[in-house]
Amino acid sequence: MQTKHLFITLLITTLMQATTFAQLPDQAKDISPLLYGEKIPEGVLTTPNGKNQKVSAIIGKKPTVLLVYRGGWCPYCNAHLAEIQEAESEILELGYQLVALSPDSPENLKTTDEKHRLNYSLYSDANGDFLKALGLAFQVPEKRAEMLSDRSNGKNEGFLPVPAVFVVDTSGTILFEYINPDYSTRISAGLLLAVLNELKNQNKND
Repeated sequence: MQTKHLFITLLITTLMQATTFAQLPDQAKDISPLLYGEKIPEGVLTTPNGKNQKVSAIIGKKPTVLLVYRGGWCPYCNAHLAEIQEAESEILELGYQLVALSPDSPENLKTTDEKHRLNYSLYSDANGDFLKALGLAFQVPEKRAEMLSDRSNGKNEGFLPVPAVFVVDTSGTILFEYINPDYSTRISAGLLLAVLNELKNQNKND
C-alpha cells in the first residue's frame, strides 16, 4: 500500500512539473514579464558560496539594479556585465546596489566572478523558479538543454531567461525595466545612468 501511495505521489509531482514546464513559451518574444509598477515576487536565490537568501532580504537593503543574464557562457552577457561594472561607482553614488542573476550554478557564478573581477553580487536561480515568476523564462530547443543542465548542476530543465534590467525600490516595486527578446541588444551603461538620475530627481520632487 505504501509503495502504491509513493508511486501516485511521484506521478502527481512529475505531472505538475511537466505542466509547469509546458507552460513556458517556446520563443523569447512570447514571454509575459512583470510590468512597471508591479512588485517582483518573493524567491530564494543562492550565492556563489552556496548560501540561500530571500529576494526580499537582498533588495530590502537599498534600491536595486537587478541584472538578469543568460549565463557566464554567453559573450553578450559577459560584455554587458563588464560594461555595467564600469559605471558601478556612479550607480552606487546614486544610492543603488547592483545585483546580477542567472540560471548558472553557484560554482559557475564563481568562475564568472573570478574571470571578470566583478564587484557586485551574483546570484543563482538554477531551477528557474524566480526567473519564471518574473515572466522572463522560455523553453529552449532540446539541443541546448544538455548544456544548460550542465551549467546548473542538473537543475535547469531546458529554459533560458530573456536578459533584462529592473530597477526596484526596497519594497520590490518596479520603477523601471528594460527587456529585449533580442539577447544581443542590451541597455547601455550610459542610458541606465540617465534613468537612475531621472528616478533620483523624481524622488526629490515628490
